[in-house]
Amino acid sequence: MASLARCLLVCLFPLVILSLGGLPSRGSAMGLPRPPPSMNFTVAVEGYVWCKGCRYDGYVQSKDASPLQNAAVMLRCRHENSTWSLWGATDASGHFTIQTAKLVAPFRSRDCTAYVLGSPVRACRLDLKPRWNKGLPLKLRKFVPVSDVGLQALYSTGDFLFAPNVPGKC
Repeated sequence: MASLARCLLVCLFPLVILSLGGLPSRGSAMGLPRPPPSMNFTVAVEGYVWCKGCRYDGYVQSKDASPLQNAAVMLRCRHENSTWSLWGATDASGHFTIQTAKLVAPFRSRDCTAYVLGSPVRACRLDLKPRWNKGLPLKLRKFVPVSDVGLQALYSTGDFLFAPNVPGKC
């Protein structure tokens, strides 16, 4: 009986994969298909900035953190001999979105990093994630249709975390 089940698994698995459209192609993020090489698209990057362990407005108990409003966020991309940067800031929920205004294909996420240049709250300036002067890489979430441009690649950085300079002193 076990050998019959093993045989069915080995024989039917390729059929199931083919019926679902195959395995994700190499180079695609999270199994998302890449846009055609000739297509240009804009880029949006989003993430959050938090103060861990402090109970300010908007405190989220499950994260034990409060959002940091007005934190300066920079997206920097370097490719070969060129560098460009875009700036943004967090809203009241600690969320930021930075969008490119121009078409940037071919865009390689490994060329870009997001940085938070410090906490806007004096009592919460110890950087936990990432450590000082380090940025977070971009992770492709999805491609979004945009009426004016056609397509936008939406990336995420995850969370930037700060903590109180003196533990327990927010």
